[in-house]
Amino acid sequence: MSKSNVPTAIGPEAYTFWRGTSLGTITETIEHRLILDMMGDLAGARVLDAGCGDGVLACVAAERGAEVTGVDPDPAMLAAARSRAAKAGLQATFLEGRVERLPFPDSTFDVVVSVTVLCFVADAAGAVREMARVLRPGGRLVLGELGRWSVWAMLRRVRGWLGSATWKKARFRTGSELRGLAEQARLSVTAVRGSVYYPPVSLFARALAPLDSRFGGLTTFGAAFIALSAVSASERSET
Repeated sequence: MSKSNVPTAIGPEAYTFWRGTSLGTITETIEHRLILDMMGDLAGARVLDAGCGDGVLACVAAERGAEVTGVDPDPAMLAAARSRAAKAGLQATFLEGRVERLPFPDSTFDVVVSVTVLCFVADAAGAVREMARVLRPGGRLVLGELGRWSVWAMLRRVRGWLGSATWKKARFRTGSELRGLAEQARLSVTAVRGSVYYPPVSLFARALAPLDSRFGGLTTFGAAFIALSAVSASERSET
């Protein structure tokens, strides 16, 4: 797949650099804690990481006993994910593919997770329907997306106006919009929570990170990251 066909220009090196900063370490830790909490007990679960990037979340799921498959359109990301899993001695499968056309039969996975992917996908509703399609009856979908009403989103919009190809086409969403996407895919939403309420400054991140979960229980307004969990119907409709 050519570079022009991948959803963003962000590569594994950018992820590595981000995690090497104090702000990046604090922020990703908070986001992953929320996502993993929503994913629940993963021991023995068949998990799909749709848009797996360089495989950090997929590897954590594998460490927790899941049978993990990661899908991403970027070969460089997949190479980084495979290398990460191999170095950690973890079993995980990483395949090239797009969330709009997942290469799996219906009802394949117990858990499908997708983090900061829909914001770069033109047909987000179609992508969520695909994720719902590959969920087994009673399975769980967990989405993590960039919140619309936050300082982070404002600064990213400015970067897009100034020429950043990545942020120019990104779409930030509210908790209500994520709920709507899940419900359109005939999923039952069980939780919507926000996180990362501090501005993108390391000093504020260190000071406010301990309070972040408290804000998340009150509102998603102001959250730079919003997570949703939803479950598939226990019985598939024949229509």
